[in-house]
Amino acid sequence: MEFQASGWRLLAIVAHPDDAEFSAGGTIARWLQEGGEAHYLVCTDGAAGGGDPSHTPEWLRENREREQREAAEFLGVNSVEFLRHRDGELIASLELRRQIAREVRRVRPDVALVPNSARHWRAGATSLRIFHPDHIAVGEAALAALYPGVGNAWTFTELLAEGLQPHTVPEIWVTGTGEPDYAVDISASFDLKIGAIRKHASQVGDRPIEERLAERARQAGAPFGLECAETFLRLVIDW
Repeated sequence: MEFQASGWRLLAIVAHPDDAEFSAGGTIARWLQEGGEAHYLVCTDGAAGGGDPSHTPEWLRENREREQREAAEFLGVNSVEFLRHRDGELIASLELRRQIAREVRRVRPDVALVPNSARHWRAGATSLRIFHPDHIAVGEAALAALYPGVGNAWTFTELLAEGLQPHTVPEIWVTGTGEPDYAVDISASFDLKIGAIRKHASQVGDRPIEERLAERARQAGAPFGLECAETFLRLVIDW
C-alpha cells in the first residue's frame, strides 16, 4: 500500500524515551513532512537506561524526559505525554491499559504504533534489546486497550465521565516483529531520524551510530525493494 499521512493522526505508544525514534523515527519524520500529525505516549520514566554509572536514576529521570521532548520538537511531533512508570518494572496491568485507553481517546488517532507484544526467536539472533520486558508489556497493554478498551463505552466507564468518548483506531502498526509486511521508505527522512536520536545524548553519547542504523534500514528495506526503510506488521482493523 502506498504511504498515506496527509490529514491522518498517528499515536506512538512506547515504553521508554528514545523508543519512538529508534523504532520509527524516519517514519514519524516522513509522516509529519507529508502533512500528518504525530503524538507520543511514553510509558516509563527512563530512569534505568544508559550504561554510565555516574548517571543516577534521579538524573536519568529528569534528563531523559527533557531529551525526549527535544527529540520530539526536532521532528515536529505535536504532543508528548509521559506516564512515568518505573523503568524496567512495567507490567501489562489494568491501570496501564486504562491510561493508554485514556490517551487514545484523547488523541483519537488513525494509526496506533505499538511495540511487539511477543518474543520471537530466529537462528543467529545476537541481541535481546527488542525483547525488553517493558516493550512487551506496553505492546500487550496497548493491544488490550485498543480492543476492547478504547472503542467500547462500557469499558473504563470513568473515561466517559472525563468527557472522553469511545474511538476506534483503523490501523495498528507493530514494530519489532519477526515477519513485517509493510515498509516505509525513509531515504528522505533518515537524517532526521539520526538527528532526533542524537537528542538522546544520555543514551548514545558521541558513539558513531549512523553506519549501524543505516545498515539496519538497508536490511529492513531489501525484501521490499527499498534501499532505506522501517518495517512494521500492519493491521487494518475491520471493527
